[in-house]
Amino acid sequence: MTPHFDVELPHLNVLDSTMAYREAGNPEAAVALFLHGNPTSSYIWRKIIPLVAPVAHCIAPDLIGFGQSGKPDIEYRFADHVRYLDAFLANAGISSAFVIAQDWGTALAFHLAARRPEFMRGLAFMEFIWPMPTWDDFHENARENFPKFRTPVVGEQMILEDNAFVEQVLPGGMVRKLTDEEMSVYRAPFPTAESRRPTWRFPNELPIEGKPADVYSTMESAHRALAQSSYPKLLFTATPGALVSPSVAKRFASNIKGCQVVELGAGIHYLQEDHPDVIGAKLSEWLRGLGANSGSPEQRLTL
Repeated sequence: MTPHFDVELPHLNVLDSTMAYREAGNPEAAVALFLHGNPTSSYIWRKIIPLVAPVAHCIAPDLIGFGQSGKPDIEYRFADHVRYLDAFLANAGISSAFVIAQDWGTALAFHLAARRPEFMRGLAFMEFIWPMPTWDDFHENARENFPKFRTPVVGEQMILEDNAFVEQVLPGGMVRKLTDEEMSVYRAPFPTAESRRPTWRFPNELPIEGKPADVYSTMESAHRALAQSSYPKLLFTATPGALVSPSVAKRFASNIKGCQVVELGAGIHYLQEDHPDVIGAKLSEWLRGLGANSGSPEQRLTL
């Protein structure tokens, strides 16, 4: 069966593979870099980008192994995604940006900001990754399955064979019901067990109870840098949320500089699917207020 994508995306050569991306808006404006999570792709930003494009140069890559990007023979650990995203940004000629991120996209954004604070013109984020001291900090409705995802054999069966992240976690992480057409697009990158390996790796990388040690340490450092940073921030939250409840969001925002909180109403994890209009409109207003539409001309995609 031919994979069904909503549109055929352009690709950029990145390391030993290629990464697909969506692009819209004025190339002379500041870059708005959209980073997705698991098991989605740039497709999740499809309704938001058109609302932001009038004030920014929107670039939304498919992370390596996701969407229409290539699937090289790598482990798909967090460090691998860091390498490929860094290479994408370098090859695209993006030296600074307003970053908009969700899920694992936030981990990449936080780590990028910690390493390259000059890159960040602003950060808008939602349902973010944070180092959780215990499983009690994890969303109660997910505490049954996520430890199983990290259990050898059991996790592989659930995610690689049964495609649990696409068929269960994704639709279970939003209020509205995806259409058959939308589900077909989300299924398209993962037709086989082997193709789903990137979706299996991410839950095994979640920093919980100190494991995995390298990711946990990296996220602790990234969050310390975030707390000390001064660039503008916009945090979207929903009720009940999944990784981040409204109460966690407010407490988090109160401990970092320049963070505005936007409450969206009912939502779980994939807030872009439930509230694209509000998110897009708020992002546009926020970016316009920060002068994104008067960005410098060197910030453009160079193919």
